[in-house]
Amino acid sequence: MRVNPYLLTVVASAALVTCRAPILAAPATSAGDPEISAILADIHADRIEATIRKLVSFGTRNTLSSQDDTRRGIGAARDWIFAEFNQIAATSAGRLTVAQQSFTQPAASRIPQPTRLTNIVATLQGTLPESDKRVVVVSGHYDSICSNPTDALNDAPGANDDGSGAAAVIEMARAMSTHTFRATIVFMCVAGEEQGLYGSTYFAETAKTANMPIEAMLDNDIIGSSVGGNGVHDDASVRVFSEGIPSNETEAQARVRRSVGGENDGPSRQLARFIKETGELYVTGMKVTLIYRRDRYLRGGDHIPFLERGYAAVRFTEPNEDYHHQHQNVRLEGGVQYGDLIQFVDFKYISRVASVNAASLAELALGPAPPTGVLLVTSRLTNDTELRWEPGNDPAVTGYEVVWRTTTEPDWTNVRSVGKVTAFTVPNLSKDNYLFGVRAVDAKGHKSPVVYPKPGR
Repeated sequence: MRVNPYLLTVVASAALVTCRAPILAAPATSAGDPEISAILADIHADRIEATIRKLVSFGTRNTLSSQDDTRRGIGAARDWIFAEFNQIAATSAGRLTVAQQSFTQPAASRIPQPTRLTNIVATLQGTLPESDKRVVVVSGHYDSICSNPTDALNDAPGANDDGSGAAAVIEMARAMSTHTFRATIVFMCVAGEEQGLYGSTYFAETAKTANMPIEAMLDNDIIGSSVGGNGVHDDASVRVFSEGIPSNETEAQARVRRSVGGENDGPSRQLARFIKETGELYVTGMKVTLIYRRDRYLRGGDHIPFLERGYAAVRFTEPNEDYHHQHQNVRLEGGVQYGDLIQFVDFKYISRVASVNAASLAELALGPAPPTGVLLVTSRLTNDTELRWEPGNDPAVTGYEVVWRTTTEPDWTNVRSVGKVTAFTVPNLSKDNYLFGVRAVDAKGHKSPVVYPKPGR
């Protein structure tokens, strides 16, 4: 919510503000950071098209297909993506490093025998010291399937699912790797998604074990078509799916949430709101449609293993899917063309979705660390709302903003800049009637995602 609030009357101290009624925020007027705009100007639909055409040329990218054929199968795709990332790394002044994260997946659902899977991981190191390191991840899967998930022989072009997501990630790496960021950005193309999210699960579990400080994970899966199976043409919106209640919530945390609310305010929901505000600011005419659920019915994506391990994560998907072009053998049947073919992909649309991603990643990676230890004070009954938080170690933080909304509103509608303080009291706005949050701000106007407070004394 990059907004200019109406002025509130300050009384008594910098941490006290008088508001007699809810004060709506004014419309956004910021033009944003020129560096982020320059990054978006370097995202090109023709390069995305070239990447998807190359991925489709491997015939199938089924996880069970050949790992050794240099022209067809998952191995050829793996090696080409690895080479592409390495070419990008050569332009990054040493900041981008590329690795193949390989592991053997035991026999499991849709994996009839132990199979080697490989994630291609390109890491753009940030400038923050290791002690204050923050990481943001963007991902697409490069494997594909036809009608039978274990059919490693028939064509599975995977132009949209998920050549579109993989191409977007590669293009983002190309556009962003010549820039310097405070936080570390991981650009990732994973395998084994269609067999059961195996590649992303391995990365997420490895990251959790290593205590990797992942602040946000953006999954791009089926972001390639602007025309749905319902005939609707929409090249100006993208869906972002986010869960409200964290997947790893404990029973103790659930008891607190049930007592005070917060079902719509988990970290992933705050990340989705942040993406909507940032994406719509920087990508003219693009609407970010927030879907308040973890994923679509009967489907799942690579953000889920991150959610299950406590990381904030969301999924990007086109607004109207065409199921004739997902998980289908290539064929003409009853006058209908089936198969995930490249002629059904809109490259300019993918570039716009990639731009929403890149703007959000850049804002996160350039901006300040979010506040920690945010508490809504409940030590006494009062019609005021008292908030406290920790100052943190990030020297980029120049102040904080308190945001709020009524309990029935989906998005933050009110904001107040409170300066570089660690406590703020809003009189005459009862914590019983409103939902509150706090976010950090830096000197250039970059803002962190909102942190929803825990009740405390």
